[in-house]
Amino acid sequence: MMKKTITLLGLILIFGCKEKQVDTTKTISSTTKDFTKFVNPIIGTSKMGHTFPGATTPFGMVQLSPQTNMEVMFKEDGSYNSKTYEYCAGYQYKDSTIIGFAHTNFSGTGHSDLGDLLVMPTTGELILDPIKTESGTKGFYSTFSHETEKASPGYYKVNLEDYNIKAELTASDRVGFHKYTFPESQDAHILLDLVYNVYHHDDKNVWTFIRVENDTLVTGYRQTRGWARTKKVFFAMTFSKPFKSYGHKNYDNVSYNGFYRRFKEEENFPEMAGKNIRAYFNFDTQKDEEINVKFALSSVSTKGAMKNLTAEIPHWDFKKTKAETKEKWNAELSKLDATLLTAADTETFYTALYHTMLSPILYEDVDGKYRGLDQNIHESDGFANYTIFSLWDTYRALHPLFNVIQQERNNDMIKSMLAHHDESVHKMLPIWSHYANENWCMIGYHAASIIADAKVKNVGDFDVNRALKASVNTAKVPYFDGLGDYIKYKYVPDDKSHSSVSKTLELAYDDWCIAQIAKEAGDTGIEKEFLERASYYENVYNAKIGYMSPKLADGTFRENFDPLDTHGQGFIEGNAWNYGLYVPHELDKMVDMMGGKEQFGQHLDSLFTMELDDKYIAKHEDITRDGIIGNYVHGNEPGHHIPYLYNWTGQHYKTQERVRMIMRTMYGPGVDGLCGNDDAGQMSAWYIFSSLGFYPVTPGSNQYALGSPLVKEAILNLENGKQLRIKTINQSEENVYVSKVTIDGKEIDRNYILHGELMNGGELVFEMSKTPVKGK
Repeated sequence: MMKKTITLLGLILIFGCKEKQVDTTKTISSTTKDFTKFVNPIIGTSKMGHTFPGATTPFGMVQLSPQTNMEVMFKEDGSYNSKTYEYCAGYQYKDSTIIGFAHTNFSGTGHSDLGDLLVMPTTGELILDPIKTESGTKGFYSTFSHETEKASPGYYKVNLEDYNIKAELTASDRVGFHKYTFPESQDAHILLDLVYNVYHHDDKNVWTFIRVENDTLVTGYRQTRGWARTKKVFFAMTFSKPFKSYGHKNYDNVSYNGFYRRFKEEENFPEMAGKNIRAYFNFDTQKDEEINVKFALSSVSTKGAMKNLTAEIPHWDFKKTKAETKEKWNAELSKLDATLLTAADTETFYTALYHTMLSPILYEDVDGKYRGLDQNIHESDGFANYTIFSLWDTYRALHPLFNVIQQERNNDMIKSMLAHHDESVHKMLPIWSHYANENWCMIGYHAASIIADAKVKNVGDFDVNRALKASVNTAKVPYFDGLGDYIKYKYVPDDKSHSSVSKTLELAYDDWCIAQIAKEAGDTGIEKEFLERASYYENVYNAKIGYMSPKLADGTFRENFDPLDTHGQGFIEGNAWNYGLYVPHELDKMVDMMGGKEQFGQHLDSLFTMELDDKYIAKHEDITRDGIIGNYVHGNEPGHHIPYLYNWTGQHYKTQERVRMIMRTMYGPGVDGLCGNDDAGQMSAWYIFSSLGFYPVTPGSNQYALGSPLVKEAILNLENGKQLRIKTINQSEENVYVSKVTIDGKEIDRNYILHGELMNGGELVFEMSKTPVKGK
C-alpha cells in the first residue's frame, strides 16, 4: 500500500532547511513598465539559432522547455547523425510535435548536452516510447500548433492536440512548475522519461535511481556521460493530486538483478533503478481538471532538491510563481530602458537582452551547496556559484556586457571560475565547462580575458593575486591543446596541433590579458613574461603572402595553404581572411604589419564584398550562408570585432556603415532572427553593444570602440546607482553616420569611449548624419 501523503511543512522538518541566507529578491524592482512584453522567446528557435522558448528565470538553474523531436547522435552504422545538430536546444520551430518538457537546456550552443528529466502528460492507452513503439505504432508524442503556443519570459503555454491537454510552464530559480489541464479521463498519465537526452547516444545514461516516497512525491537522480563526462542531476517531483497507481519500464538488458527478482518491480514498486527508465503515474481526471507538478533540481542530492522546492515554491499558486518570475525579468530588463526606431527593433533588442541572461546559470542549492569539478560537495562562501561557461564565445562581448549591467553577477562568475581552478586536478581555469565538468571545447584559456576585463574596469572584489596565480597556472599546463609547443616554439606548430594559427592568435591575446592582471597586481616579473608571450602572434604572420599562416616545427610556413578555406588550414571555424585579423591587443601594430591603414582598409572592403564559394564552408556545421556577408562570418564569433577595425584605418565611417548593415541583416524579430548559434548569449551581446553605439573590441582594456547606435535613446540603470543616458540626434534609418559624439556636452575627438565615462553616468550623445564624416 502507498504511504500517506505528507505535507510540504513536514518535508521541511524531515530534510531540514538550514538555508544559506541569500536575498533572492534583491534584483526585483518596483518598475511599472512591462519590459517582458517586448521579448519574444521564439526568436532564434528556427534553423541555427538554437535557442529555446520555455520558462526560466534570469540566469536560472531550471530551463523548462518543450522538446520537439529526438534525434540520436549516431546512425546505425556508427556515423554521426547531422540532424542531431538541429536540436542543440531540444526544439525546432519547423516541428509540429512535442515529446515532452525537459528541465535543462542550453541556449544557442553549437554542440550540446542536457535535456534532463522529461515530463509528458498523456491520456488513453499507456504508451512509453516517444516517437515510435516497438510494434511500429505512434509513440507518446503529441502534435501541436504554433497558434496555441505562447512564450514570454518565465512562461510557456501550448495545447497538446492529441490528448486535448493544455500545458503551461513557469519556473523559479531552481524549480520547474507545470500546470496541466486535462479532459475527463480514467486513463490520464504523467510520464517521467529518464531515457531522453539532447545529443542522446546508447551509452549516455550511466545510472538512474527513483524513489516513490508517497503518492504525491517522487525523488531520484540521473547520471549521464555526454559532453559533460560525469553529470549528475538530482530531483524532487511533487504532484498536486495523489496518483492512483504508477510503474516503469526498464529498457536495459539486465543479466543480474540480485534478489530484487523477488519483486514485481514494474508496477507499484517504490524503487526504480537502471540505465534507461521511463516511469509513469496514473490519474483519474474530470473535465478541465488541473494537475500541477513542481520539479526541483539539485546537483548535490535529493535532500538538496527538496530544500530548493520548499524554499522557493512552498505553495501551489501557479499564477503567483509566474508573476514573481515576470517581475524578476522586468527587474533585469529594466537595466536598459531603450527606445528604438520601430516596434520590430524593440522586439529584437529586448529579446537579445533576454538571451544574454540565459547563461551562465546558477549552480548551487539554496543552502549554498554545489557539486564541484572534483565531484565533491562544496559550499560557496561569499559568492553564488555559476556554471555553463562557453568562454571561447562569451569573453568577446557577453562578459564585457556584464561588466556594464551585471557587475555583481560577473564578480560571482569569476569567483566560480576560481573555485573551478581550485577543484581542478589540472589546476586550470575553465575552458568550456558545465555542470561540474570540463568539456574542453574550443581553444585558448579565455577565463583570463574575463578576469582581466573585470579587474581593469574595477568590477568585483575577487582576490587579484589568487586570480593571477590561477591564470598563470592555466597558461603553463604543457599537455593542454598545443600549449607546451606554444611555449617551446613561441607559436603552435601546424604539424603538431590542429587549428595552429587560431591557437597562436588566441593564446597570445590571453597572455596579454594575464599581463594586464599582473599589472593590476603589481607583479612586474609576470607582466613582462606574458607581454613577451603576447607578441607570439608575429611568428605566424607570413609577410610573403600577407596572411597569418600555419607554420611547421622546422620554422617554415606550410605549403599548399588556401587562405579562403575554413577547413584544415590552421584555423578553427574561420579562415586566414577573417580569423587572421585577430590581434585585438595590438591592433595598430597588426595594421602596420599587414601593409598599413590604406592596404588594411582595402582588405576589409574586400572581406565584406567578395564572394566565398560554398566549397570553403562545406565542412562546418557552424558556418552557413545565413550568417555570411561576403567573406565576413557574423554567424560565428571569431570575426565579431572586424566591423569595428575600420576605426584603426582612419575610416571610422565604414565601421558605422558595416555595423548598421549587420544589425539590419543578421538580426530580426522572426523565428529565424538569429543568423547563427546565439552561443550562450554572445551573438545577442554583440547586438546590444552595437545598438548602444560602442563595442569592446579588446576585452581587458578600458576602451570601447565607437560605432553607429540603433537606439533613439537608452537609459542604463547602473548598479552603482547612477544613470547613463544615451541620446541620438537626427536618428533615422538613413542617418547611419556619426558626425559628433559628446559626453555631458564635451565633444569626444577619438574613436573610443572609456569604461569610467560610462560608469560615471551622465549623458552620451551621438549626432547622426546621412552623409559620412571623413578624415576626422
